[in-house]
Amino acid sequence: MIETKEYTSKLFELRDEEYAAFQAKLTPTIAPELFIGVRVPLVRKLAKEIYKSGEYLDFLNDLPHKYYDENMLHGLIISEMKDWDTCIEYLDKFLPYVDNWAVCDIMSPKCFKKNKEKLMEKIKEWVKADHIYTCRFAIEMLMSHFLDEDFKPEYLKIPASVKTDEYYLKMMVAWFFATALTKQWDDTIGYVEEGKLEKWTHNKIIQKARESYRITAEQKEYLKTLKKG
Repeated sequence: MIETKEYTSKLFELRDEEYAAFQAKLTPTIAPELFIGVRVPLVRKLAKEIYKSGEYLDFLNDLPHKYYDENMLHGLIISEMKDWDTCIEYLDKFLPYVDNWAVCDIMSPKCFKKNKEKLMEKIKEWVKADHIYTCRFAIEMLMSHFLDEDFKPEYLKIPASVKTDEYYLKMMVAWFFATALTKQWDDTIGYVEEGKLEKWTHNKIIQKARESYRITAEQKEYLKTLKKG
């Protein structure tokens, strides 16, 4: 099996120090020296190569990683997994170690599209986690997979139930509802009209929805009237 240090060396071979500095500014919760600086398309390409080789279990089991880019690689390898049970096993091991929004948001496992029922059960489990990014991941998967043909109005209760002061979690709740307004306006607008979410999140939902090209001018004007002062 290939050891973790070999994959870390591969990441360093792809290093772009200017990009590392750029990433550090976007992800202020991580120390700047922990960014190798590999551009996402290159990490994604490496993850695909590693997954196809089958030589990744040692790397996935070697937690925690030191570098941000190692975590990005880890998340992208998991995203390549086609078997539901294997994917969930490694995802559940990894989520507690996710410590920033970028690694959380990069993950989009391919097997989720064909396992919607099982995914919904996992979302309901993950959203109750005390860990910020496990909860954020749950809401993001709900947004990615259940706002179109698989949508049910009751799903809106899931992110609405999240009570937190954590910025990166509140932002995801706002992002979810803003997206829901663009796709399921009639079922979602009541949450804004009735002020069901706390002030910061409520106003952020309105801001983000009004920035969307998928919201009509009339809807944008109406949302403006619902802002909490």
